[in-house]
Amino acid sequence: MTNMSDLRILLVDDHNLFLEGLTNLLTSEGIKVLGSAHDGFDALKKARQLSPNVILMDIHMPLCDGVNATRLIKAEMPEIKIVMLTMSEEEEDLFQAVQSGASGYLLKSLDAEDFLNYLNDLQSGHPPFSPGLAEKILNAFAVQSSKPVQKPGSEDTAIPLDKNDDCNRLSPRQMQVLTLVTQGLTYHEVADTLNISERTVKYHMGEILNCLHLQNRAQVIAYAAQTGLSRPVQ
Repeated sequence: MTNMSDLRILLVDDHNLFLEGLTNLLTSEGIKVLGSAHDGFDALKKARQLSPNVILMDIHMPLCDGVNATRLIKAEMPEIKIVMLTMSEEEEDLFQAVQSGASGYLLKSLDAEDFLNYLNDLQSGHPPFSPGLAEKILNAFAVQSSKPVQKPGSEDTAIPLDKNDDCNRLSPRQMQVLTLVTQGLTYHEVADTLNISERTVKYHMGEILNCLHLQNRAQVIAYAAQTGLSRPVQ
């Protein structure tokens, strides 16, 4: 397990009792909780003030919901990883959250051990999604683009789900780019990390999207969560 003491978390939820319980759980594990917010506008303000590296965000809140808050925060502070923590399993909420820049989507029905394991996944660079949700997101993208997605394992799957075949079609450099992008790095940060130009990163991402039959960065994150492609490449 990675060192989760490096996490600096902002909690965003409009239920005080839930916030108190979550704060107690995280701090008992040595995780730093910087503060909390009760709506999306408050979250944006607190993110500016506290500079968290992770935000756990509810979706349904007054004034400004979690999806719009995610969009606002990622536009201004793209380095922050935002994970939705919600009761909603609606495909539309999933689709909108990932499309807006969320790095993961967890359900409040998780038990504490699983929740902490998912946070560890996030710290390791693997997008955390409650079981079955990554596939739902891919299905939602497929519906939005009017391209039906078959169940994994079917002969005519529109979005490939076998990582072994797809990994073999990506070059080592493309695998490096894919891994860093799904860990939440911006194209500029990927370029700095690999000592290449941002234009080259964008070129590789275009090739990756073509190879994996995906359409955008949000789909790549959901795909990586389902297949494990975002696990660090040795």
